[in-house]
Amino acid sequence: MDTEIRPCSSLSIFLLFLLFSSLNIQHCGATDSVSLGQALSANQTIVSKEGNFELGFFTPGNSRNYYIGIWYKTIPVQTVIWVANRATPISNTSSAELKISKDGKLVLLNSSKIPVWSSSSTPSSSNSTVAVLLDNGNLIIRNGSNTTIWQSFDHPTDTVMPGGWLGLNKITGEHQTITSWENPENPAPGPFTESMDPDGANQFVLLWNDSEIYWRSGLWNGQYYPSIPGTTSSTILKFTFINNERRNCAMYTILDSSFITRTVIDSSGLLRQWFWVQSTQEWQTFFTEPLAQCDVYSLCGAFGICDQQSSKICRCSYGFEPASMKEREFNVWSSGCVRKTSLRCGNKSSAGGEGDRFLEMTNMRLPANPQNLTLGSARDCEQFCLNNCSCNAYAYVTGCSIWTGDLRNLEQLYDADSGGGTLYLRLAASDFPGSTSSHKLVISLSVIGGILGILCVLVGVIWAFQRRTRIWMAKQVESNLIRFTYGDLQHVTKNFSERLGTGGFGSVFKGTLIDSTEVAVKKLEGLRQGEKQFRTEVRTLAVIQHVNVVRLRGFCSKGSKRLLVYEYMSGGSLDSHLFRNNSTVLDWKMRYQIILGIARGLAYLHEKCRECIIHCDVKPDNVLLDRDFRAKVADFGMAKLIGRDFSTVLTTMRGTVGYLAPEWISGLPITSKVDVYSFGMMLFELISGKRNTAESADGSKIFYPYLAATKVIEGDIFSLLDNRLNGAADIEEVTRVCRVACWCIQESEAHRPTMGQVVQILEGVLEVRMPPLPRALQLLMQDQSQSCDRLSSNECKDPLDQSLAVSVKL
Repeated sequence: MDTEIRPCSSLSIFLLFLLFSSLNIQHCGATDSVSLGQALSANQTIVSKEGNFELGFFTPGNSRNYYIGIWYKTIPVQTVIWVANRATPISNTSSAELKISKDGKLVLLNSSKIPVWSSSSTPSSSNSTVAVLLDNGNLIIRNGSNTTIWQSFDHPTDTVMPGGWLGLNKITGEHQTITSWENPENPAPGPFTESMDPDGANQFVLLWNDSEIYWRSGLWNGQYYPSIPGTTSSTILKFTFINNERRNCAMYTILDSSFITRTVIDSSGLLRQWFWVQSTQEWQTFFTEPLAQCDVYSLCGAFGICDQQSSKICRCSYGFEPASMKEREFNVWSSGCVRKTSLRCGNKSSAGGEGDRFLEMTNMRLPANPQNLTLGSARDCEQFCLNNCSCNAYAYVTGCSIWTGDLRNLEQLYDADSGGGTLYLRLAASDFPGSTSSHKLVISLSVIGGILGILCVLVGVIWAFQRRTRIWMAKQVESNLIRFTYGDLQHVTKNFSERLGTGGFGSVFKGTLIDSTEVAVKKLEGLRQGEKQFRTEVRTLAVIQHVNVVRLRGFCSKGSKRLLVYEYMSGGSLDSHLFRNNSTVLDWKMRYQIILGIARGLAYLHEKCRECIIHCDVKPDNVLLDRDFRAKVADFGMAKLIGRDFSTVLTTMRGTVGYLAPEWISGLPITSKVDVYSFGMMLFELISGKRNTAESADGSKIFYPYLAATKVIEGDIFSLLDNRLNGAADIEEVTRVCRVACWCIQESEAHRPTMGQVVQILEGVLEVRMPPLPRALQLLMQDQSQSCDRLSSNECKDPLDQSLAVSVKL
């Protein structure tokens, strides 16, 4: 039966069709593009074709402002890679729109329909102009001829993506640069920028305020940038330099499509390469430049002091306070510090307490841009500054230097050889320590304190005396480094009654501080340093804080008595779990995490500290585990404390000889590669669960590293595993660890990887090829074979005993 279509019904359907068509023209759906006549508003977004990236309105952190941005669609943590209106936010999105204008530009209109941002695209009157979000994070605008007339990769904000570029666009004359956000909640341009060298050299530089260069990548040598890690040997990233009629720029691409990475200049002025770790669902750094945060120019802003050894890296000088407390909540300090009291300009008498005075600040990196004067004495220099209303500080080293305006790039130094000087900072008399107003406050407090003190003495002087030391210790526990007396440590260790272990550097005892914190107290032996030098080195070690390095809590230095106080590691040493039958059997997953943790700790000591710290005694005995079996490197920095001439200490330590690199014996210069060698030897023990020299069933000695290296080359990996694991291990990880171990124990230190490269290999960032059989092991076993031919099997020498002689021959 046919159905009759009535005129009114046809009209209704037609009107509904027009209505839905109108809606489709006004707003874009879930597509990857915005066309002429469409608009993106409120919660609407567009998503790239394969679903990698998303574009829309977003609000950073707790901000109340809205921005148009691009972020990763597939990552749970919203990570923004590009912002359109970073300097012109809008307060709400109720009527705001992002759309293609009639002249072919992409424009953002606020709620009042006023343009707050537009692309700088070439004008186009084509009705086919469209903005498309690509799967590499690039937003492009195409005209009717399908020609790209604008793209976001030409206008990066704080991030360079794979396939993006930085440099000079020779056609437009525009420089592509990236500029930091002002802070994590404000994407407005901050003071730090990465760009090509303004002088025209083929290198990248980091700049503050587009004027002061504080880091250089080094000149492109045709293959890589010398100062950018990963440009030389990465199998995942490829760096390219382009110089043609269109561009003079550099870019990087990824060779593994599953590898997610980005390069960002952050709000603290550091350039970081990040990569996404799927297993932990977090971003990790591939490299950071510059390595020392205080090398960032004006990191702490005007009148701020950078202190690498402080828990808060930036602080204000005496007489100053932070200009923005809110900014410091984000660990951003570029707003600097301001005076608490304005200066009394003029040569007032400091004795009367009315004029300005100078605060002496010793061992400082002096501020940038001094004015150098020819004056005969420090007194003349001081007087000249005092008479100059705009002079804020002076220094007299080889001559007179004064600073007018803001003081920037101040740093507190601790090494006497670091080139620091004494700065005299100008303060209002009332802000000066010991000023008249300060004296009045001190007197008032002293009177009150005296009365309270007398009352306390009357009710409990004996109790207060007995508890004085413990109370002092409790107040000091939260500081960066506690200075204990010998009596303090006798008390917390119950007169050194509970011994945890004994090594070449001394014995270790368990102790408990007054706040119930457990610590390990090490009595040092064989010190050759003076007390002042010892304290200097201890302060250097105190700033070393890494999740895979045992934390130093305090020290004691009294005459010949030198003790170090560390955090207590309840899991004990690694050797106790590997080589004792009654210990917990570490499964492979746990062993791999321990290996990775040790590598990260050593890489930190070698490459991330202000000065490279060589451990010199890497072995399972010096790796400690916490209750979660997380590995931490212990006994680091002993070379600094004991002195370089400590061979007698090393040779008396059980098992240490088996970890010594050949250069120790042959007299070659010692570098961080000796730790790499020891780390490689230790890897064999972690794989097998046995000491590197063990007895076979027939009573003969087996030198495991030679066996393992041979098996690795033959491809027989699983035969090397600890029998207690019953073969339960990841073959790819075991292969990776075995190859790394063989590379680490190569005879020439030039053939060994750095610990930073080892970490990247273990994390899967870098690939590791098949290693050669270490020549030292070949010679060692040949020597062993010849000895066995001449002697009976019972007289055949232990290869480990011959290692010293073989190393000398090498």
